[in-house]
Amino acid sequence: MTNSRATTKVRLTDLAKGVVDMVPSAPLMVRHAPGLIHRPADARKTIGSVFQKHAGKHPERPFVRFEGRATSYGEANAIVNRYAAQLAADGVRTGDVVALLGKNSPTLLYLTLAAVKLGAVAGMLNYNQHGAIGNHSIKLLGASVLVYDPECKDTFDSFDAEVHPPHVYDYAAFDEAAAPRPATNPAVTATLPASTNAFYIFTSGTTGLPKASVMSHNRWLANMAGIGGMAVRLRSSDTMYIPLPLYHNNALSVSLGAVLAAGATVAIAKQFSASRFWDDIILNRATAFCYIGELCRYLLAQPPKPTDRTHGVRLAVGNGMRPEIWDEFVERFGVKRIVEFYGASELNLAFVNVFTVAKTAGFCPLPFKVVEYDQATGEAKRDAAGRLRAVRKGEPGLLISEISDRVPLDGYTDPSATEKKIIRDGFKPGDSWFNSGDLVREVGWGHIAFVDRLGDTFRWKGENVATTEVEGAFDGLDGVDQAVVYGVEVPGCDGRAGMAAVTLAEGAEFDGKAVAEHLYRVLPAYAIPLFVRIIGEVEATSTFKTRKVDLRDEGFGDVGGDPLYALRGRSDGYVEAYADYAADVAAARAPRG
Repeated sequence: MTNSRATTKVRLTDLAKGVVDMVPSAPLMVRHAPGLIHRPADARKTIGSVFQKHAGKHPERPFVRFEGRATSYGEANAIVNRYAAQLAADGVRTGDVVALLGKNSPTLLYLTLAAVKLGAVAGMLNYNQHGAIGNHSIKLLGASVLVYDPECKDTFDSFDAEVHPPHVYDYAAFDEAAAPRPATNPAVTATLPASTNAFYIFTSGTTGLPKASVMSHNRWLANMAGIGGMAVRLRSSDTMYIPLPLYHNNALSVSLGAVLAAGATVAIAKQFSASRFWDDIILNRATAFCYIGELCRYLLAQPPKPTDRTHGVRLAVGNGMRPEIWDEFVERFGVKRIVEFYGASELNLAFVNVFTVAKTAGFCPLPFKVVEYDQATGEAKRDAAGRLRAVRKGEPGLLISEISDRVPLDGYTDPSATEKKIIRDGFKPGDSWFNSGDLVREVGWGHIAFVDRLGDTFRWKGENVATTEVEGAFDGLDGVDQAVVYGVEVPGCDGRAGMAAVTLAEGAEFDGKAVAEHLYRVLPAYAIPLFVRIIGEVEATSTFKTRKVDLRDEGFGDVGGDPLYALRGRSDGYVEAYADYAADVAAARAPRG
């Protein structure tokens, strides 16, 4: 029987064992250690320069595999350079934004690299964000060029014409325009400082509509050195399989960073498929992959088959691997190393399982604190003197990270949104700390264990969901007076599923099919609540937060006599909740479509 409990204390012997395991990778780690110790913002080093350096040294080495076909570093670099030349012809300069809308493919990766080679920012649009949410995101980017995947045309068509940038292409049109352009490296790449912004990654932050978090080249290089070079430790002969969308930092920063740290190969899946996962791994000769916790659960839910063990994977990197499935996953699939990490798109530090300590979110050498928090608001709690108080080691608390010249904060594109996340004068006058919004436990030697997400967001399907965004989607629905949205735990699932407590207008009845049709139309699928509870009047605003906490604590299992509905899927909509619904969700049988 496997041990399902999280690690409660990291011991010196755990670190010693991890150090022994590092010995074969010592040369790679020595090469990348300076990138953690000294990373000047004005250094002439960027993602583009790292990529083209590999292309110059090893042009014949495979860079990307997709559906079994390989493209070498040299071939990929030539494509990227032609794409960059076309963007430059469209007026893209350092600091401009190129909006990219696409499912995973080599083309999307090449476009991303082309943008950052010019010193432009690749704005990674989430193809699940349709209509008003997509319009908001595009306006936030202020892009001069948008290139979209034909497979995302439905999403593109849902955007209003007035938010379109001056130049818009689908892949075919962009390829045609770029074909005659020169394949030489752009001269500007060698001049760019590491402080240049590289990506805008959309995140819910804590409240409201999606925000664009900033990923600078400098911070990406820290990921490459710290997570890629020091923790993942790929060899140049390795292939990292990416089943997560490239608009996620797990894919674009962590996984691509690990690949470029070693000059290894990246294999891209168009999208994740639990039934075809190991077949695609084998087809693309992958030796590593990235994950989120839900992905691992879906793989375990599949019936056993020979490919569970006939692959060549030796390590996996990601976040959200729960303690209760850790051992089972390792034993069933024979993956020797789990490189769990903790981070967020907007956070200025990351924890990573450098020492391979099972069932932890990893280690961080940078300054952080775990402090007391207000359960009703999710904010850090101050004492009578106005200062924060750290919790005792092993106790759950709010994770905050120090902001300093050594560990700067990229934040969001909106300075006011960034400022809302900063805690000032926390322990002494003049200090600054970033509120992660997450509950963790410190377990010793710079390691933490993840506990939960706080505030007005919850995490589901690897995405941060803002409750206010979902509540806004209920506005205007016939018969709905008010909706309160929160995340609830579902046994056997990672994160929290959405649940809405809804008050109906007098005389109105709940139409589960119509409500679901509306929500599918205006929200990404991952943000649609799985449960709807029909309640009476919601308390006044002065106690609204407290009531929301009460509702969240009651979950879907303690609703008293309130009617409860569950989302069966796109076609069936919401139906009366039934006893096995949670098990269906855990086994990916619901919701469907």
